[in-house]
Amino acid sequence: MSARTLITGGLGYVGGRLYQGLRSNASLDLCLGSRRIPAVMPQWARGLEVIPMDLSSDQSLDAACEGVNCVIHLAALNEIESAKDPQLALEVNAAGALRMLRAAQRARVERFIYLSTAHVYGSPLAGVIDERTVPRPVHPYAITHRAAEDFVLASHDRGGIVGIVLRLSNGFGAPADPAVNRWTLLANDLCKQAATTASLVLRSSGLQQRDFITLEDVAACVAHFISLPVEACGNGLFNLGGGRTMSVLAMAELVAARCEVVLGFRPAIERPAPAPEEMSTQGMLDYRIDKLRSTGFSPRGSFEAEIDATLRLCNDAFGRGS
Repeated sequence: MSARTLITGGLGYVGGRLYQGLRSNASLDLCLGSRRIPAVMPQWARGLEVIPMDLSSDQSLDAACEGVNCVIHLAALNEIESAKDPQLALEVNAAGALRMLRAAQRARVERFIYLSTAHVYGSPLAGVIDERTVPRPVHPYAITHRAAEDFVLASHDRGGIVGIVLRLSNGFGAPADPAVNRWTLLANDLCKQAATTASLVLRSSGLQQRDFITLEDVAACVAHFISLPVEACGNGLFNLGGGRTMSVLAMAELVAARCEVVLGFRPAIERPAPAPEEMSTQGMLDYRIDKLRSTGFSPRGSFEAEIDATLRLCNDAFGRGS
């Protein structure tokens, strides 16, 4: 029998790619939950089971959780929306997650996987960061995700549900549909710039360090935790990164190199000159995923393949000849 798995925020950026990454798993019966059901469903989601969900309504969430074995909770305001309205972010990201968690427990859902953010550790991320690092979120997006994390982990500790929190670093890759507006994310923005302007403009010197992970690996990691034995889940908290730190400039250089292969030209990179204080190593980042690796999962996704797919999508959807 297939395990019924609900992806909340399933029509969003990460949700769409999660569905695409999990759909070939015959042991999963996937359904999508969404706070907003579009008048015209994106092509990739047509014919799929999409459940309308109101994160402020227990009745709505109880109905969504009926018969579900695992909830993957993504439904939240993004960082831009959270900054514009921190109060709404608290209601959706934190209180909404709590209502979803309680509905899952009432429905006797076995497992609740919550995708949080590495930015609960602070901003900018620097130094060695593992799960023992004390969080110090400063952005409404990170603050509200941290609050949601605590509810999930508290339920896990009480044995009310197997609760997993994945602190995601910088996930990148082509969205399931180009209308999903996550083109402000660095790698995605660079790919779109390449396709539309044939140049890459950085707003900073590009020396900042970030941990990047492909959305292919994010989906593979979630699949790993859906079936991971309970005893291997430990306290439920895991950093989810690519194990590969790069500067913003290095990512721009990689996009430029792949653009030459995929689209036939190499865009120039424009950036402000670095300030003297930026030339030190104080901003080095080591986002540790040793704990994740100890469960048997390691990122294997190709940065090049993910960028290539994003460039092709941008060229088709936004390119100068489209």
